[in-house]
Amino acid sequence: MFRPSQAFRFQASQAPPFQPSQATRIQPCQVSVVKSCPAKSAALRGEIKSAALQSEIEFSMYQLHAKSAALQGCKDTPGKKTMHLLCFGFFLVLCSSSSALDNGLVRTPPMGWMTWERYRCNIDCKNDPENCVSEHLIKAMADQMANEGWRELGYVYLSIDDCWTKKQRDPNGRLEPDPDRFPSGIKALADYVHSRGLKLGIYSDMGNYTCGGYPGTTLDTIKTDAETFSSWEVDMLKFDGCYSNDTEKAIGYPKMSSALNATGRQILYSCSWPAYEGGLPPKVNYTQLGNICNMWRNYGDIQDSWASVLDIIKWYAVNQDVLQPTAGPGHWNDPDMLITGDFGLSYEQSKAQLAIWAILAAPLIMSNDLRTISQEAKDLLQNRLLIYINQDSLGIQGRQIMKVDCLGVWKRELVNGQYAIAVINMGDDGLPRPFTTSLGLLNVTQCPVGYKLYDVFDRNYLGLFNSETTFNLKINPSGVVMLFIQPASVVNHMKRHGSYFG
Repeated sequence: MFRPSQAFRFQASQAPPFQPSQATRIQPCQVSVVKSCPAKSAALRGEIKSAALQSEIEFSMYQLHAKSAALQGCKDTPGKKTMHLLCFGFFLVLCSSSSALDNGLVRTPPMGWMTWERYRCNIDCKNDPENCVSEHLIKAMADQMANEGWRELGYVYLSIDDCWTKKQRDPNGRLEPDPDRFPSGIKALADYVHSRGLKLGIYSDMGNYTCGGYPGTTLDTIKTDAETFSSWEVDMLKFDGCYSNDTEKAIGYPKMSSALNATGRQILYSCSWPAYEGGLPPKVNYTQLGNICNMWRNYGDIQDSWASVLDIIKWYAVNQDVLQPTAGPGHWNDPDMLITGDFGLSYEQSKAQLAIWAILAAPLIMSNDLRTISQEAKDLLQNRLLIYINQDSLGIQGRQIMKVDCLGVWKRELVNGQYAIAVINMGDDGLPRPFTTSLGLLNVTQCPVGYKLYDVFDRNYLGLFNSETTFNLKINPSGVVMLFIQPASVVNHMKRHGSYFG
């Protein structure tokens, strides 16, 4: 449903310095790689003309080199194995540099805010002017995101969900905003959002009506609507699927992808299609989705409750063999919005949702009131190490690697031989659960000199551990313990342990 423009980046001091000159080490790969991609050889023959693509190639090679070095005794010395990894990485970047969607967006999961879960279809601006879906609400949230540190952390998409239009199209067949709630129009609202360093998202529905009963986008209005959104300088489209049949969806979702491409504007494309088809093959073709959508909902809407969050987590665990391989840079599974800061989750449950969403490499799209959010909830959502894990540039979705009674143990591989672990207590009996493990049992053993462990939410450096050393965790009911694991020989990204938690 959403995406941030550029991949989230920590400051230079937070990661080993990227040196573009490293790319020159693997120049011999270039000729053979182009031969391996005959369909794209004309576009890629000779020098890479796009500076942006060249930068992405160099950065990808750098990451592959760093990861390979971390796995080879944690030494930064490229050998033959490293060269093979680099050549293979170069091949992948070149061969995948243009997709059917072809917008180059969200190389890491998008981050931002949207209206739906908190504000639904509240159009009563007369009696509830501060909370109705309106340009006033969007501007207020834009100000909060710009002034309260959200934007700098990567929360840049600000998205209007359903119920923003008039009840009918204009005489030219175009969608138009409700004039009472959006008196300045969407283009002016986009200008305001952009002036705050943010990106505006909007909503439509592949069907006769939106889920809220407003004009939908039918097959014959897809081109018109894509051009309208582009003319308004919208940056993201959530495309829902109410009031259409399977055949219409199968035609409409790819058609909208092509129509957005044809506008020439980079518009993040969030597809709700798989959620209407049960979320799983054979009805859902994830290979096709990865080529036409930047992100997709594949399960039911989240509600403001722990039962809803836990239901989503369990569904992702049960179906992870299907879902995990489908996610990656530019195309993400979306388990739905973050409800931290609303009414339905405790502090422990808020941590649990955030931890699993980070492990899943899921979009971090909040739906809450940033004007009144508690400091406790704000601190969770602005946890730098959590965001660093979520935004890891490898883009590998994590998995549940074991289940012990009511405890689920999740693991995600990160760049440079790093890992994130989340142990979630799904029990409801009120009893904190002990969990004893070791890096060896978690299959984190590649670095013989050991690993540094950090507690993500307690914001503590826990010390240096080898693969055999056991450690004890205690997980609160409906809570989580999340660990960040870093090879001992890797220089701290931010030089001081505490700066992970700034």
